[in-house]
Amino acid sequence: MFLTLLFVTFLISITVCFIIIKIFDKSLSGIMNRLIEESISNAWVRYLKFAIYVVGISSGVRIWQLEKYITPPNTNQSQIVSLTLERWVLEVYRTIIGTLQGVAWLLLVFFIFALLAYVIVRLVEFKKARKENP
Repeated sequence: MFLTLLFVTFLISITVCFIIIKIFDKSLSGIMNRLIEESISNAWVRYLKFAIYVVGISSGVRIWQLEKYITPPNTNQSQIVSLTLERWVLEVYRTIIGTLQGVAWLLLVFFIFALLAYVIVRLVEFKKARKENP
């Protein structure tokens, strides 16, 4: 039962990441094309998609919390927590929220740095235009 839960949470995390990537695909490509030249921006977009999968899966599939279903707690009780329907629903919910939360933080950091880079690019373009047209 534990392996099934692990596999299901993994698939849910991948699915949530896939949906997020589809939603933000045009935005990520547009930002990267604007900030860096197109020949390498595609590589950066692919890397960012890979990072979304890594962060999303590692945030959604929390191995240290799933261990409670195979390892008894360190207390006087020596009973392993059983996987009931309610626990399945809770774990699925935690997986979805954990994946969304991890990817949200990643995208927030990316967009903050992209905004800073955009401002720098605009300033350089403005100074260049002023020198050409005095």
